[in-house]
Amino acid sequence: MTATTEPSATHDEDESRLSAERSKEVRARSLRLLRDLLRPHGRLLWAAGVLVVVSTIAQVAGPALIATAVDHTLAPLHDDGDWGPLLLVGVAYVVAAVVAGFGINGYVRVAARVSQNVLLDLRRRVFRQTQRLSMEFHESYTSGRIISRQTSDLESLRELLDSGLTSIVSGGMLMLFTALSLFLLDWQTGLVLVASLVPAALLTRWYQKRSQVTYRASRTASARVIVSFVETMTGIRAVQAFRRQRANAARYGVHAEEYRETNARALGLMGVFDPGLVLIGNVTVTVALLVGGLRVLHGDLDVGVLVAVLLYVKRFFSPIQQMGMFYNSFQSASAALEKISGLLAEEPTVVEPARPVALTQAHGALSFRGVEFSYVSGRPVLPRFDLEVPAGQTIALVGATGAGKSTLAKLVARFYDVTAGTLALDGVDVRDLSGKDLRRAVVMVTQEAYLFSGSVRDNVAMGRPGASFEEIRAAVRAVGAEEFVEALPNGYDTDVNKRGGRVSAGQRQLLSFARAFLADPSVLILDEATSSLDIPGERLVQRGLQSLLADRTALIIAHRLSTVAIADRVLVMEQGEIVEDGPPAELIGGTGRFAALHAAWRDSLV
Repeated sequence: MTATTEPSATHDEDESRLSAERSKEVRARSLRLLRDLLRPHGRLLWAAGVLVVVSTIAQVAGPALIATAVDHTLAPLHDDGDWGPLLLVGVAYVVAAVVAGFGINGYVRVAARVSQNVLLDLRRRVFRQTQRLSMEFHESYTSGRIISRQTSDLESLRELLDSGLTSIVSGGMLMLFTALSLFLLDWQTGLVLVASLVPAALLTRWYQKRSQVTYRASRTASARVIVSFVETMTGIRAVQAFRRQRANAARYGVHAEEYRETNARALGLMGVFDPGLVLIGNVTVTVALLVGGLRVLHGDLDVGVLVAVLLYVKRFFSPIQQMGMFYNSFQSASAALEKISGLLAEEPTVVEPARPVALTQAHGALSFRGVEFSYVSGRPVLPRFDLEVPAGQTIALVGATGAGKSTLAKLVARFYDVTAGTLALDGVDVRDLSGKDLRRAVVMVTQEAYLFSGSVRDNVAMGRPGASFEEIRAAVRAVGAEEFVEALPNGYDTDVNKRGGRVSAGQRQLLSFARAFLADPSVLILDEATSSLDIPGERLVQRGLQSLLADRTALIIAHRLSTVAIADRVLVMEQGEIVEDGPPAELIGGTGRFAALHAAWRDSLV
C-alpha cells in the first residue's frame, strides 16, 4: 500500500512546491512593477511621509494634553482661580487639532496626485504593450480579458491608491505612535495592550489567509463576467441571427452568480473580522479600565492619566478596524496588479532586430527557402516550403480552407516568424528589417475591413498620414469608391461611426482598399478581401486592381475564382504544399485541381 501511495504523494509535493514558487515569482514581479511605477514620485512620497508623521504626532498629542489638563491645571484653577495653565493646554490642544487637520489634508492631496500619475502611467503602459505584442498573443488572449485589464483591474488599483493606501499608512503610523505614547505615559497599561495583540494578530492572520483566496477568485469571476459581456455585445449580430439570447443570458447568469458568490464570501469574512476586532478592542478597554481604576483607588495612578490611557487604548483599535475595511481593496488590487504585471511581462514573439538592415525602397521580390511554420509545436502548417516570387508579379493562392494560404500571407506580413528556413524580401531576411521599413513595403488587406471612428478622409489617410486631400481622393477614385463616398451626407468628412457602422460591408472593404493603395506598398496582400463585395462591386474593384497592381508584387487569396483572372500566376495549395503552379489560362485548360475548381465554380454560377 505504501509503495503505491508514495509516488502520488511525491507528485503532489512537487506540484505544491512549483505552485508556491510560481506564486512567489508572481508576487516579486508585481512588487517590481509597483516600485518601478512609484520611483519617479520619490520626492512626493517623502513629502507625504513627513505630513503623515506630523499629523499623527498632532493626533496622538490629544489624550496626553487631556491628562495634563486634568492632573495639573484643575488644581491651580480651584485653589487660586488661575485660568492660565488650563487655557494654555486648551490652546495647545486646538493647535494640535489644526496641525493634524492640515497634515491629513496635505498627505491626502499628495497621495491623490501620486496615485493619478501612477494610474496614468500604467494605463499608457498597458495600451502600448497590447499594441506591441504579436498576433500570436492577440489570437489567444481574448479582447474581453484585455478590456478587463484596462478597466476593472485598473479601477481596483485606483480604489487602493486613492484612499486605501493612505488609510493603511496613516493607520499604521497612528497605531505605532499611539502605542509608544501609551508606554511612555503608563507602561503597565501598555502591557495590557500588548496582551490584546495576540488574539488580534490571530484573527487578522485568519482573515488574511482566507480573504486572499477569496479576492483572487473574485477578480477571476469579474474578468469572466466582462469577457462574457464583451463577446456577446461584439457578436450581437450573430447572437440575434442565431437566437442565442436565452443561451447567452444563461451563461452570463452563471458567471454573474459566481461573481456574486465570491463577493458574498468576502463580505462574510469581513462580517467576522470587523466585529471580532471591535470585541477585542472593547474587552481591552474594559481590562484597562479595571486595572487602572484599582490603581487610581490605591493612589498609584492619576485620574488624568487613566483617562488618557483609555483614550489611547480605544484609539489604537480604530485604525485596525479601518485597515481591515481597506484590506478588501488591498487584496483586490493585489490580484489586479498580478494580472497587469503578467500582461506587461509578456514578450512579443516577433521582435525588432538589434541591427536592422535598411530597405528604404523595396522592389517586392519574395523568396521562401526551406520555410517551415507551426502554430503549435509538432503540428506543422507549412512542412517545408520553397517559393520564388519575382518583383511585380501577381500571385493568386487558391485551395481548400486550411491549406495554408492565410498562413503564408501572415508570414509575408510578419505577423508571425517562420519556424525554420528563410523568408526574404529583396534578398533581405524579413527578420532583419525594421518594423517601419517592413510596414512601408508590405500592406495586408483582410476580409475584416475595419474602420475606426472618424471621417472617411481620416480612415483612408491612415495608409499615409501625410497625404493630401487630392491624393486621398485619387486613391478612393482608383478603387471605384468615389461615387458612394460623395453621396454620403458630408462626403469625405462624413463620420463613419464606430466600426464603420454608417457604411455597408462592401463599402467598408472599398475604403480599406483605398487606404492600402494610398500607402503604395511594394507588396500588397489581399486575404479574401473581395469576399464582402457583390458581383458588380467586385468587377469594379477588379478594374481598379488591374491598374493599381501594375509594377507591384501582389498575393491574392480568394475563394472566388473570378478574382484569380487578374493574376499572372496561380498557386494551388494543399496541406501547406504547392501542388500546382502556372498561369491561370494554362491551369484552366489542364486536368489538374485548379481546372476542377474552376469548372465547379463555373457550374455554380449557372
